[in-house]
Parts: sequence; C-alpha cells; structure tokens
Amino acid sequence: MIEIPESKIIQELISQARQIAAYAYTPYSHYPVGAAAYFTSGKIYPGCNVENASYGLTICAERNAIFQAIAQGERQLVSLAIYVPQEVFASPCGACRQVMREFAADCSVILINQQGLTRNLKLAQLLPDSFGPGDLSKISDQVGK
Repeated sequence: MIEIPESKIIQELISQARQIAAYAYTPYSHYPVGAAAYFTSGKIYPGCNVENASYGLTICAERNAIFQAIAQGERQLVSLAIYVPQEVFASPCGACRQVMREFAADCSVILINQQGLTRNLKLAQLLPDSFGPGDLSKISDQVGK
C-alpha cells in the first residue's frame, strides 16, 4: 500500500518542481525539467536536469532530486513530482523509474505540465513487474542452496 501525501504536501511538491526547473542546465536539448522528491522524513528535495557535452553524463531531474535526498540520509521515497514547461506531460525515463524503484516498491508520481495540470500515477504503473533490492536476496538465497 503506497502512502499518498496530503494535498498541502502535493502542492508544495508541485511548486518546488516548477521553481527548480528554472535552474536546469540544458544547452543541448533546451528541455528543462524540474523534480521534487518527498521522503518519509517529511522533507522535500528538489532537483533539475543537468546536461553535459558528453551526453551520457547528463543527469535527469528525477535522479538529481533522489540522489540529493540519499546524500542527506533518506531511504524511503513517498512521492515524486515532475514538471516540464510544455503542454504535454513528460513521463520519467527508464533509468529514473529504476532509481525510484530502488527507494520505493511503489510511490506516487505526479506529472505536471506548463498549464499546471497534473496527472497522478503510481510507480507500479510506470514500471510493472519491477526488479528491486528484494529480488537480489532471492537470487543469493537460491545460489546458496
């Protein structure tokens, strides 16, 4: 069962995701993204995408926000808001979905467009039949037999 943050927290997530997108470093794609991650501690961690001339070193906003939280000792993701300044909703990439899964078996994902409209999803919808930390212990248990 995933925890759904109260509406006050959801509004703060949306606000922080929108604000942090202004700091995105996107000289190549010109596609700024802002994210805000909410953890069980009650704290919110914002992040934006940061591109690099060597494209593979680019970091998405979602992972930036999550990694900042992890660097502060967080471990249990509750919700993640993702904002893009365009009319359509932007869904997180596969790498970001897998990083979210590392810190939540399921969490709420709030997509926000330029008009402030939202689309609420669950991580399990975005990453069905996911592979997570618990699956590794199952493998090591079987190898030891």
